[in-house]
Amino acid sequence: MNITENKRTYHDYKISETIEAGLVLSGPEVKSVKKGSISLKGAYISIDQNMEAYLVSAHIALYKPAKTYQKDYDSEQPRKLLLNKRQISSLVGKQGEKGISILPLRIYVKNRLIKLEIGIGTGKKKYDKREDIKKRDFERRKKKLM
Repeated sequence: MNITENKRTYHDYKISETIEAGLVLSGPEVKSVKKGSISLKGAYISIDQNMEAYLVSAHIALYKPAKTYQKDYDSEQPRKLLLNKRQISSLVGKQGEKGISILPLRIYVKNRLIKLEIGIGTGKKKYDKREDIKKRDFERRKKKLM
């Protein structure tokens, strides 16, 4: 079940590879995410010196029934990702290359667990974006005529 998708990344980046990761969330955050109160706009993946990956700048809204429990809740705090050492070292190697970005693509539920799909991609030029828009419009017109 798809909860949210970062459509802007597909427009701005050419995604070459995807990785599935788990998210470390508190109880009220899980309920808020399953309700759909999450935004990946402007979010990115960061890897620190301890070889741990974090989801940074993702906004998870405060879960209303639990607001008495969370008095000083930071909705954009970094959230740890659950990845193997091999996956993290692969991401570190790719991140070192020029023009490569590691971005969150979508959040979904798999077997009652919240998963994050990470995309490794390069930025598109303006003319690439225009070509994608032309192809999409052509497909819409073709589908409409059929």
